Amino acid sequence: MIKHPPPRSPLQVFSLPDAASLVQGMAALMWIPQAALLAMAVQGLASGQGISAVQWPACGILLLGVLRAVCDAWGARRIFGHARAQLSALRAQTALALAAGSPLDRDRAASGRAASVLAEQAEALVPYLVRYRPARWRAMVVPVVILVAVASLSWVAALVLLVAAPLIPLFMAIVGWRAKAASEAQMVELGGMNAFLLDRLRGLATLRALDAVDAAAERLGQAAEALRERTMAVLRIAFLSSAVLELFSALGVAMVAVYVGFHLLGTLGFGAWGGQLSLGEGLFVLLLAPAFFEPLRELSAVWHDRAAGEAALQALDALRARALPLPGADAPVARAATGVARAGSAPAIVIRGLHFAWPGDERQVFDGFDLRIAAGEHVALTGASGAGKTALLSLMAGLLPATRGEISIGGVPLSDRTVGALRQRIAWMGQKPHVFAGSVESNVALGRAGVGAPQVAAAMRFASLDTVAQAHPGVALGEGGIGLSGGEAVRLALARIAVHRHADLLLVDEPTAHLDTETASQVADALLGLARGKTLVVATHDPVLAARMNRSICLDAEPADAALERAA
Repeated sequence: MIKHPPPRSPLQVFSLPDAASLVQGMAALMWIPQAALLAMAVQGLASGQGISAVQWPACGILLLGVLRAVCDAWGARRIFGHARAQLSALRAQTALALAAGSPLDRDRAASGRAASVLAEQAEALVPYLVRYRPARWRAMVVPVVILVAVASLSWVAALVLLVAAPLIPLFMAIVGWRAKAASEAQMVELGGMNAFLLDRLRGLATLRALDAVDAAAERLGQAAEALRERTMAVLRIAFLSSAVLELFSALGVAMVAVYVGFHLLGTLGFGAWGGQLSLGEGLFVLLLAPAFFEPLRELSAVWHDRAAGEAALQALDALRARALPLPGADAPVARAATGVARAGSAPAIVIRGLHFAWPGDERQVFDGFDLRIAAGEHVALTGASGAGKTALLSLMAGLLPATRGEISIGGVPLSDRTVGALRQRIAWMGQKPHVFAGSVESNVALGRAGVGAPQVAAAMRFASLDTVAQAHPGVALGEGGIGLSGGEAVRLALARIAVHRHADLLLVDEPTAHLDTETASQVADALLGLARGKTLVVATHDPVLAARMNRSICLDAEPADAALERAA
């Protein structure tokens, strides 16, 4: 079995700051010339130059302020657009990866969890890209530039800032580890709650029948309380990170202010490169001290966005990781095989040296298995649960990848290049046919090209589905088949096969399971009617149905796929 690596994430591809982040960083640096102009104006007023000392600096401050606002707004707008585009790309990659995974993968994520990750948790990437990453870039650049500007006037003030600055990232990192773990736990709790809620909604009729609604509601309340506790844990850590930053930044600014004040008073005469700071220079240093910590303060405010974003990214990566890929999901359909698929003659099936084992399981379901099925032959696969009946049907249908060996259908080897075309001639009917929300007609047609109302009506009459009350065009079925009995759901699956014009190979799994004798006989009659002139392979525990086949093959029971047969 070939394992496909997950595609590279857009967050990994675009790891360097883009133009918008650079522009926002430049906007933050514009405070340095603004502070210099403001200090110059105050120095001029203090030296008795009058209002003329303020006019030009005021104009410069105004122009720089407008330019700073424009750059910051443009950068924020552009970053947001890029973030939405990258999130859409990630969602598309994840959806394609889910579609390219085998539907019979036992480790496949639950639909509720997958929907929660794609729709809700993935949104945490937008604050991560819009707020955290630009803030991280500014925190790396702006303090360094301000430190150089302060050091050019006073090495003592620069030293104070330099000593206070490393303490902030150190404590932020310590808090960040806790925040990441808490955020990941919150994401897991949220996904589990969504999966639990979706499962209970699907089985609401069963819960009512068993009088278990109150128990389910109590369990849901417990899950909601656990999610609340996880969320509050994340918020507590976020507030703690802000408190750590505010403490050290306040101490740093206070120490710089004390030094500059005593230096201007003449009490401290060192630290100004051999001279004494003027009023304007001292004010310039004081104005830059809070700005030195401002990017770090912004980073602290969005630190929880980093934890939530990375947790969401890991959840998306986990969805994209395919333990059991769907054969041919990434390969184009071969034109030659397409011609064979529509030849209209029942295919023969030849299996040579088939090996298959579930990922992570050393036990072999099939170890050198060989089988020949003649064209148009009807074959029953029998054996105990776990013998590999469903796995063999899935391998024939190209829904599972074989570890080794060869499967040929109509003389065409089943491979990644040909499986897409060969599926056009295969009709698959699992143990639990899925019914989509909508009318019976739409569930029969399944949106296939060339399938119109006359074909659907004929298929429904053939499967005795037209007499069902839910078959009325104005009646909608619920997701999962709510409104249909077990026998009616099987008839719906038979109607889907009947409307499939190119299907000359029928792979059917337990069509009469859990049906009464009369309904099972009707289903068997309809199935054999559909299989006239076609190749039929059916997995069954029903001896009556097996006796109506041309041949029965008993598979030896091996520890294999009992769980799969329940899920298929």
